[in-house]
Amino acid sequence: MTKHLTVVDHPLIQHKLTIMRDKTTPSNQFRQLLREISHLLAYEVTRDLPLTTKSIDTPMLTIDAPTVEGKKLALVSILRAGNGLLDGMLDLIPSARVGFVGLYRDEETLKPVKYYFKVPSEIDKRLVIAVDPMLATGNSSAAAIDMLKEAGAKNIVFLCLLAAPEGVARMKAAHPDVPIVTASLDDCLNENGYIMPGLGDAGDRIFGTQ
Repeated sequence: MTKHLTVVDHPLIQHKLTIMRDKTTPSNQFRQLLREISHLLAYEVTRDLPLTTKSIDTPMLTIDAPTVEGKKLALVSILRAGNGLLDGMLDLIPSARVGFVGLYRDEETLKPVKYYFKVPSEIDKRLVIAVDPMLATGNSSAAAIDMLKEAGAKNIVFLCLLAAPEGVARMKAAHPDVPIVTASLDDCLNENGYIMPGLGDAGDRIFGTQ
């Protein structure tokens, strides 16, 4: 990853995202679509994983075959909505180590409040993919990346479903070394800090809460 922002405009992603934006889409379908999109986004976010080779025996002969090099990567979910992306990522990368950052947004100040943090060992040696469906103000995302760096993470990518220009700018200012991969760069934030046109509160729509 060299670009700070990558928008994955694959037709299947955009089609599924349109269904997710529809306010009449029920939670069970919303969850399934998010899982499917996370599979497609995972291909992009892992595009530059380093490879090495190992000797294997096929039914025909012995070859030096490509395999991912280094420590197993770490997927870090920014709770709670991040779990919607995490599940799909684990479908594709089941051997990944998993961590969690618990943050919630104070509805008055829009500032992040920490309540939980647990990440895999040797995080300094792993590619860390932090996942959260929405990059809105960027305050919670930047705070989560701060915590990951304090824990030793050096190679981090941020993966989200939707991003607002304000959140992208906030992340770039705070963490210019952390690439962002998203399915859509939306228009703006409203006065309450929600992405427009967006899809509402991702956590509420994933879990069927209000």
